Amino acid sequence: MARPSRARLQHRSVRPGWRDRHGRGIRAWVTGPYLPPLRHRDEEFEALVAHALHHLQHAWPEELGGTRFDIAPMPPAAGQDGIRRYTVDRAANRITYYRTPMERLGHQREDDDVDRRAIIESAVIRGVAELMGRDPWDVAPERYRPY
Repeated sequence: MARPSRARLQHRSVRPGWRDRHGRGIRAWVTGPYLPPLRHRDEEFEALVAHALHHLQHAWPEELGGTRFDIAPMPPAAGQDGIRRYTVDRAANRITYYRTPMERLGHQREDDDVDRRAIIESAVIRGVAELMGRDPWDVAPERYRPY
């Protein structure tokens, strides 16, 4: 049986930092070079909440000036009225929105981005209205959709 030469062994030990499977070159991104990177559900949810809050903060700057808005995956426990989509703490001037109940328990007519966005926006508006002690229709009459 022939022994491999020393030069060949040295060549095997020097490996590049990337993987070249079967001489095809390095692997490409899943989305390709011309598409933006994929966004996760939590990033999409945060963007929708931020967009709705941006609109409300411009409409009610004095009332929402020092308000803190948080996003959490799940509420700590289910209440008597079921699983909450948001929690309002007036003493701390804070609203916490819960991502999973809004995404999973929202009653959508169609399974598309428009209905998902409407469900999230309506919960954001209801949370702000509860903090301010107003009706959601008064807070954002052109955007509120009661789902």
